[in-house]
Amino acid sequence: MLILANVRTRWSSLLGTFVAVLVGVALITTTLVIYDSAKPEVQPRYAGTAALALPRQAVDADGSPEDRMPWGSSEAEPLVSGLDQVPGVAHAVVDRSFYAQAIENGKPVSDEGALESGHGWGSARTAPYALVSGRAPRTADEVVVDRDLRAAVGKALTVNITEGRRQFTVVGTVDGPGYYFSEAFAARQQPGVGAIALVTDKGADTAAVVAAAKKVLGDKGDVLSGDARAEPQPQYIAHKRFLGVQLISAMALLGLFTTVFVVASMLVLATGMRRREIGLLRTIGAAPHQVKRMILGEAAVVGLLGSIAGCVVGVAAAPLLRNILQGLAVAPPDMQVTVAAWPLLTGCAVGIGVSVIGAWTAGRKAARVAPIEALLDSRAANKGMGRGRWIAGLAVLGTGVLLAVGTTTSSADNRINMAIFATMTLIVAAALLTPVFLAPVGRFLTAPFQRGGSAAPVLIRAELVANPRRAASLAAPVIAAVGFAVLLSGMVETMRVAYPAGEALKVAGQTIVTADGTPGNTDEVVTANPVGKAALPTRAFVLKDAKNAKDIRDSAQDANAGDATVLDVLGSRDPRWSKPGAAVLGEHIAKDLGLRKNQKVPVRFTDGATVILRVGSVLPDDPARGDFVVARDLVRAHDPAALTDDIFVPGSAKASAAVPGTALHDAAAYALADYETDAKLTDSLAMMLIVIAVGYSVIAVANSMAMAAHGRRRDFAVMKSAGGTVRQLLLVSVGETCLVIVIGAALGILVTLPPLAGMASGLSQSTSSDVSLHLSGGTLSTAVAGTLVAAVLAGLAVTAKTLRRQSA
Repeated sequence: MLILANVRTRWSSLLGTFVAVLVGVALITTTLVIYDSAKPEVQPRYAGTAALALPRQAVDADGSPEDRMPWGSSEAEPLVSGLDQVPGVAHAVVDRSFYAQAIENGKPVSDEGALESGHGWGSARTAPYALVSGRAPRTADEVVVDRDLRAAVGKALTVNITEGRRQFTVVGTVDGPGYYFSEAFAARQQPGVGAIALVTDKGADTAAVVAAAKKVLGDKGDVLSGDARAEPQPQYIAHKRFLGVQLISAMALLGLFTTVFVVASMLVLATGMRRREIGLLRTIGAAPHQVKRMILGEAAVVGLLGSIAGCVVGVAAAPLLRNILQGLAVAPPDMQVTVAAWPLLTGCAVGIGVSVIGAWTAGRKAARVAPIEALLDSRAANKGMGRGRWIAGLAVLGTGVLLAVGTTTSSADNRINMAIFATMTLIVAAALLTPVFLAPVGRFLTAPFQRGGSAAPVLIRAELVANPRRAASLAAPVIAAVGFAVLLSGMVETMRVAYPAGEALKVAGQTIVTADGTPGNTDEVVTANPVGKAALPTRAFVLKDAKNAKDIRDSAQDANAGDATVLDVLGSRDPRWSKPGAAVLGEHIAKDLGLRKNQKVPVRFTDGATVILRVGSVLPDDPARGDFVVARDLVRAHDPAALTDDIFVPGSAKASAAVPGTALHDAAAYALADYETDAKLTDSLAMMLIVIAVGYSVIAVANSMAMAAHGRRRDFAVMKSAGGTVRQLLLVSVGETCLVIVIGAALGILVTLPPLAGMASGLSQSTSSDVSLHLSGGTLSTAVAGTLVAAVLAGLAVTAKTLRRQSA
């Protein structure tokens, strides 16, 4: 009862914590709702299937499940025959997907899914897509297309496929997307079988069909039904979902950290201002554990109320976040917001947990309040640094320094995360150690104003010296806001300079042929540019457990022998790497696979064929060369659907962009264009995170300042009785606020400099160019101004209201 009574009567002092929890839970709930809504769904072209039979799944070099290993034609034939005979199955359709894109008026028709738009005619049954006009394709030069393409039946249509532009006769149109060729043509484009779709008779028992299909497949694959059919996803949708998940994960992580940080600092401030009240409770017999339980109980109640309100706000804000993600092209098309129970329960659990964890330190301090403190001012215990705070602050500071140093030596993939973790750690260290800096810095900054004879600088300095912990709690949200704003904007600005410069240096003197409106370069483009690097990427499966010649032969004959490791394989036309029957490996992948020079290894390609390769060389890792490189002709022979990456033509040769869907770039333009591909998303992500960090901290600063001003009403009464005017007291309040904000902003900037400097140093090493630290003055000014204005307005509003009440 006491807990509820305290929450009811002290709501004004707990309002800041309530708002902080509400905002944090709203952010976390929104991101979780979007994450749940963005989960893979069954693709429309599989809507007419009861189940999908898929090959078994391989793992990557780290042991994580990855691609499924396609069946070869000889493996798939008996499976298709067996599945076709399952009772209730009308059709067992071999579903193939490969690159196909129409060319109109000399330009590729825009199509995000072009990489997988080509199919055999049988795949039209899986949706099903019905013929609107014409007939099914019968020969290799016939095609059925989407009616929205507005291609007339009987007319010629230029379709870009892996080999290049080719003329087809449109023999029909369907009411769905895609290009549908004869089954024989589709089998030549993609010999391997990645899926067999089961279309059942009307009224068939799906469970019985699935059970029978599993018996037919045995250990050769899996049968997926219901929502599990969502596993096969177009690459462009999977990529968008991956980017979206990264973005909302960063938002949730930042929101969680900021919530814990802000709530903890506000509860410490609120509890510190109640020491006299707690002393009275101790005087009338309250035990320390009861006091601690009271503080934790109040936090739990406020956390529960804030979480409930946060869940409501989070659900309401989910459509807005979805629209933002779709505007950034990092959300699946036509994604609908669906609200499940687990995001709401998780948000509530986080809100309550954060409140209780944040109150833990405050509760411990409250439990140590002695009964005699009922006779003391609540601020008497706010002086100096305790031993525990010193130890914690220095320990966290040391950890932050180590992480900042680690930013210099970390890999490109981990450098950003390392810088963020280092900054988070240093922000916590700065918040813990802030009382150490406040008094000397306050004396230094107010010294020039003392010569004017005004009492205001003396009062401001005395307040900071007398109550450093209170001032530190007020500065904590400012440190977080400015720190994250400087870090994120500085990272973007530094990378904007570093990456284009590094890439331009790598390809200096070359002309780069890039895809323009297509997902990659066709063989026609490669033929038009016969000189230069033209890597042909594919996915291949290295068969392990081949210890001797017999094992190698057995693995080549039976892909089920041993686990398969899937990896990226590059086909190269560089004479140094394109030796027939040989592979060139990077040191890292060779170690992961347990391979060494001259060792033979069976490699299975996407057409289901297994080739025994000899490890010709093991060289230092080089992203420009690739980790597993073979002859280009070998990749083309086993993956007819693969498209070529960008082509790098040396300055001594002439590059050609005569083929539609290609563009030419010099080194600088290519580097800038390559960076701009990701720069929009990076800039948007950074801006969203900055808005979250600064906006959240502005709310916390305003609440903290209002709470502090309300708690000093007795001070204002004393100063007013001593002759202070309302104007003078308001100026003192503004001066104290500005000084605390300035100190907090300075600490926020300082804690980000080591991680940013480490990141710049690491970028210099990785790009082989001189990279210096770059900060965004506009973002820094906005963050400082936003927190300053919010704090001043909140402090003025509460101070003015308090003074008016005292005058009444």
